[in-house]
Amino acid sequence: MDDQRIQLINKIPLGASKAKAFGRTYSISRSDFNAGQSIKVYAEELGGTDFISFNYYITANTALLKPCEMPQEKVMSFLRELELITPSS
Repeated sequence: MDDQRIQLINKIPLGASKAKAFGRTYSISRSDFNAGQSIKVYAEELGGTDFISFNYYITANTALLKPCEMPQEKVMSFLRELELITPSS
């Protein structure tokens, strides 16, 4: 299993929050399902048009990163650059 991906994803708190990446601010939400074995993340640039959307699935044998209509490298770049600002209210 790829520990780096889950470590990066786990920087994102459950629920809604704000974060910075690439010099831009994003509203980001994370939801966990199936006792944490399925994770959905959606981030939308505030005042812009960029977004990040992906699911992460943990199985008995592997973990799968499934971006939604974007290259996997865009998701990974976002996760590496992500700096949490504060949880949203």
